[in-house]
Amino acid sequence: METRLVAAFVCCIIAYVYYKSTQKLDNTTEFPSKLNTSYDYIIVGAGSSGSVLASRLTEDPGNDVVLLEAGGSDETNPNIYIPGAVGSLTNTEDDWSYYTVPQKHACLAMKEQRSFWPRGRVLGGSSSLNWMAYVRGNRHDYDSWAKEGCDGWSYKDVLPYFIKSEDILIDEFKKSEYHGKGGPLPVTRPHITPMEEVYLDAGKDLGYNTIDCNGEDQIGFCRIQSTIKQGERWSAYRSFVKPHLDRPNLHVIPNTFTTKVIIKDKKAIGVECIRNGRKVKIFARKEVIVSAGAVNSPQLLMLSGIGPKEHLQELGIPVLANLPVGENLQDHIMITLLYNLNVTWPLTFDDLTSMRTAKQYEYLRTGPLSAPALEALAFVYKDFNKKMDSGENSDIQLMTYSVHSITPSLREALHFNYKESVKDKLFTGTDDVKTVFLIPTLIHPKSTGTIRLRSTDPFEFPDIDPHYLEHPDDVKTAIAGIRFTEKLVGTDTMKSIGMDVNSVSPYYQLCSEHEFRSDKFWECYVRHFTLTVYHPTTTCRMGSKDDPSAVVDPQLRVKGISGLRVADASVMRNVPAGNTNAPVIMIGEKAADLIRNG
Repeated sequence: METRLVAAFVCCIIAYVYYKSTQKLDNTTEFPSKLNTSYDYIIVGAGSSGSVLASRLTEDPGNDVVLLEAGGSDETNPNIYIPGAVGSLTNTEDDWSYYTVPQKHACLAMKEQRSFWPRGRVLGGSSSLNWMAYVRGNRHDYDSWAKEGCDGWSYKDVLPYFIKSEDILIDEFKKSEYHGKGGPLPVTRPHITPMEEVYLDAGKDLGYNTIDCNGEDQIGFCRIQSTIKQGERWSAYRSFVKPHLDRPNLHVIPNTFTTKVIIKDKKAIGVECIRNGRKVKIFARKEVIVSAGAVNSPQLLMLSGIGPKEHLQELGIPVLANLPVGENLQDHIMITLLYNLNVTWPLTFDDLTSMRTAKQYEYLRTGPLSAPALEALAFVYKDFNKKMDSGENSDIQLMTYSVHSITPSLREALHFNYKESVKDKLFTGTDDVKTVFLIPTLIHPKSTGTIRLRSTDPFEFPDIDPHYLEHPDDVKTAIAGIRFTEKLVGTDTMKSIGMDVNSVSPYYQLCSEHEFRSDKFWECYVRHFTLTVYHPTTTCRMGSKDDPSAVVDPQLRVKGISGLRVADASVMRNVPAGNTNAPVIMIGEKAADLIRNG
């Protein structure tokens, strides 16, 4: 009961801050009450890619575009715009709140061994729920896409689209050839605690440079770059669509759930939707573009008769195109390592919920609520001797999170689907000893999974099976990430603030039967605390025309069906090295040009 009261208090404070900050603004958007029967372009999903497409395609007044979103307005949840409230957004009505099927090799600390998968169900999609990190990925990611048959998707090809969307507001990068000025998407460098410089100095102790992770060389340590401006979140919807709602050729329709693509004679001619409790049909004069994300896009295609033949036939769905929809699912997984320190810099629950913090944010848009405490990143190779770009993809991403997060007051606020018995062990800390999370992340998993329909009911969630840690090399790479973190914690810089690789975390109790810090111990730990970084991709994979693993061609056209494209994280050839929001925005930018150029 106490934790519920505390959580309610937090929500009240954050809602109060938002209410006070917007009292003087007319902040309510009126959306069209009626749908037309037809449009030139139908875009399904108002997330990171769909928002970009709607904005760019309606730059031509001759294009009539409807943007359909299953969720509601981003204005109905006051916490969406407050960066420091990001932890309160999951498992709400703005979140699809998916769960994977039970994992055989991972998620041992979770209820039924299911991983909780947040996905945005609101205007802005997951860019309205994410942690606002702006990371493009490694140049070698995109070069490998091109080598594998995705013509036009090399780093040289996609860099102009990253630059086009960006408005870099970090002074030292304003003259960089790798950054853009004046684009719709603001990119800033928030600064919350002094820990940011500590992480960078520790990286220097190991011989790594402090770099621009979105610049020439990704290998090294960097300060976080975020889609935050003046202390507020800027989702793809807010950046690309909201400024142009007065365009007469742009129709944004929230609370409209698309259940099927209508296909006639191998051509997509429209969609079926549920709106206001009624089934409606909307027709496309030119194209249907599916931008519903790595879970919803394959679900919608399969419901429409596009997918693996045997799977569709099992459900009695007529097969219109036999394609590997829902295959090749890839996702980043993170390993949360907790370390004690003897300084008071990390944020605490009191820091985030005090009236002082609320007032500071209300009047100045600064302080703990103005950004999440994700402060620095590192990208490294498993071979720690390589300290600069060696012509290969990075293997490990390290995220640093400067928040003390194991007190009982946060037991229910952090929704990871942990078993109650696990929570009993984890959330026992006090504010007397401060901690930070260092989070090595597996960014190129060899294990791949599937999305499968559970039934023909579009309202029934699909089966999500990422096959976490099924490939033994993924465990080895995860352990390498932990070993890198141990090296970092063992630097003089980290030792100077009381950090110790041998400090005992509550998280370690579940693997106490193994020798502490041995490979067996860490394998046990990784298999217990297998957490998604919320980066699913590749379920409608892009490839060459004759590639049997591909669903769409390099122009993002669904193979065998005319008038239908997919443009979102699902088309990625492989998951890139880094957070996926910026790459999905890039995909939207490039897709718009592909469509406009025929």
